[in-house]
Amino acid sequence: MTELTNKTNPGKLIVLGIQHMFAMFGATVLVPIITGLPVSVALFTAGIGTIMFFFITKRKVPVFLGSSFAFMTAIMAATEVTGDVAYATGGLIVAGALYLVLALLVKLFGADKIKSFFPPVVTGPIILLIGLMLASVAINQITAPIGDIPVWQNWLVALIAVLSIMGIAVFTKGFLKMIPILIGIFVAYIASLLFGMVNFDAINASKVFELPAFFLPKFSWTGILIVAPVAAITFVEHIGDITANSSVVGKDFIKDPGLHRTLIGDGIATMFAGLVGGPANTTYSENTGVLAATGNYNPITIVIAACFAVLMSFIGKFGGFISSIPGPVLGGVSIILFGMIASVGLRTLVENKVDMKNPRNMMIIGVMLIPALGGATIVFNANSGMVLTGYALAAVVGIVLNKVLPEKLGKTEK
Repeated sequence: MTELTNKTNPGKLIVLGIQHMFAMFGATVLVPIITGLPVSVALFTAGIGTIMFFFITKRKVPVFLGSSFAFMTAIMAATEVTGDVAYATGGLIVAGALYLVLALLVKLFGADKIKSFFPPVVTGPIILLIGLMLASVAINQITAPIGDIPVWQNWLVALIAVLSIMGIAVFTKGFLKMIPILIGIFVAYIASLLFGMVNFDAINASKVFELPAFFLPKFSWTGILIVAPVAAITFVEHIGDITANSSVVGKDFIKDPGLHRTLIGDGIATMFAGLVGGPANTTYSENTGVLAATGNYNPITIVIAACFAVLMSFIGKFGGFISSIPGPVLGGVSIILFGMIASVGLRTLVENKVDMKNPRNMMIIGVMLIPALGGATIVFNANSGMVLTGYALAAVVGIVLNKVLPEKLGKTEK
């Protein structure tokens, strides 16, 4: 696929931006729904945070920042202990500041030093796991009950979404080939209307124009100590997402504009979110899936998506309409997006010619995949949500094994 340039027709860029925003919406609003933070503020901070990230990274990295799942447990724990979610958002500001400290360390020691810990034999499985670990999310979206509607109809709508996206991506040319996700959502939404799956309550209950429910943070050592340390875990996830984006786009964003800049972008966005009552912002796996599925790597598209997210935070009816999209529609789209991410992980291994006959490589990859997929979790502090699991756990395991096991292990002599 061909990368769009900044001279691309503005109308096409707007449509691509809307598509990107739709792909990011579900996960972005899920975190505030679960933690009790205002959804409208989450959309606003995701949009503004993405725009900040765009300029901090020299307008080079096509990344949409959304609500971080890693902080959910910590936010809920801090709210329960302190009795006020504002103390949790105060902790988020400190967590964002820790990102800036990590960025300084990366700048001092150099990105190459950091990258030496992430060779293809480590990054490939990490990217693969980013897609595979999200598989259950897609299936749960599809199988969640919708009134008395039989589950097979849920699967039919999801299948319509999948086939629509695949058909557009594979059999069309030109601009249509770049908006398969948007078309897939539209076609599957119409099908879900015919099956009576769409609930209009969110649309009817919302106003045309509503100010986001902003609120100021509060600070306490309890809230800070519960929330802020999670930044150490999300640091590993950040590297994984940036590496995945680099692999999809074909540019090394860890070198240019630099890992320190992407970390600063995440940190500033998270601090801003905490300041006005939003969840922590982070680079998104769904973003990688959209890039892989569309082949559109123009960062301007991401800015357009961010602007629509900000606009949506003020328009209650629009947010209500987005909320009315049934789970099977989003689940079908997620199958494509998450599958594309996993495929990028496999491509990383193939393109970098990782020797799969070498027992060393096989052991590193195997020990990374199985504990992560099996749900292994290392708990540092259960009350604060300081846990290492999923592809963050796999990343740590892969980094350690890559440094401990000698390169010559398993190589046969000629």
